[in-house]
Amino acid sequence: MTWSPIVGLAAWRLPGDHFDAVGLTRRTGTEGLQLDLGGPGRGPWLDAAGTVDRLREDCARHGVKPLAVAANTLNDIGLHAPEGSQGALRTRRVLMRVLDTALALGAPLAFVPSFRRSAVNDLQDLRRTAAVLAWATREAEARGLLLASENALEPRLARALVGEVSEPSFRLLLDTYNPRAAGLDVLELIEATHAWIAPQVHLKDGVNGVVSQELLGEGDGRVGEALAALLAKGRVPDALILENDYRDGDMRRLVLDVERARAHAVGMETPGASQEELNCQPFHPRTKRPR
Repeated sequence: MTWSPIVGLAAWRLPGDHFDAVGLTRRTGTEGLQLDLGGPGRGPWLDAAGTVDRLREDCARHGVKPLAVAANTLNDIGLHAPEGSQGALRTRRVLMRVLDTALALGAPLAFVPSFRRSAVNDLQDLRRTAAVLAWATREAEARGLLLASENALEPRLARALVGEVSEPSFRLLLDTYNPRAAGLDVLELIEATHAWIAPQVHLKDGVNGVVSQELLGEGDGRVGEALAALLAKGRVPDALILENDYRDGDMRRLVLDVERARAHAVGMETPGASQEELNCQPFHPRTKRPR
């Protein structure tokens, strides 16, 4: 028996709302879906009355797996707002909502982006971010979830963040193009952080650090090399998530990218029934503080 990652979509990069995203996932033949909590400028709230129940039913009916819930609104609030500030209070409330929604949907992962107002620009930002993420990770673990940070940190600082958080259920969400957009080498990042990379990986591509309409593999994002590097480390993800931008409704690009993502998934095919059986160490290791 062989095992390979499933292919999923990121709902916030698709046209329409949460419910439309479930339908598109089914029609493209992909198996899973990451959803965003929503908020001002980001679409309807995912945890609005009746929404989670309907989404759970739609996913079950169409055979779509809820994979993760993102807190993209924190890019507008600021993850490292000063302790005791109104922003810090809003951040914790958002994180609790994300975790509760992931649990209600049956998604195994919640993740927190660190861009724009949540970007880590100095050591103080990193320490404050780590303190908030450590608290959120403990809350996630209490719910049986993993919590991941999606960021554009250089390898040394990414490892420092893991060490500062120092919680066994904390992960780093790998996006194959975020390092390129930040002027970093994705292969160096994987080499330094592979032990803590989350079991869902974002795939997207672009040119000169900008994501536009390039098909997966036709930009300068080194998607194939990044996945090969993960495979070489024995880190086969549970899911490859397409995060190119399809909000313009161009389904031709989406279908072609799904085919390419599926080819990458097949290329990572490994003997075994599940990731837990693949490696001497599981994909979800107990986190050790990096030195």
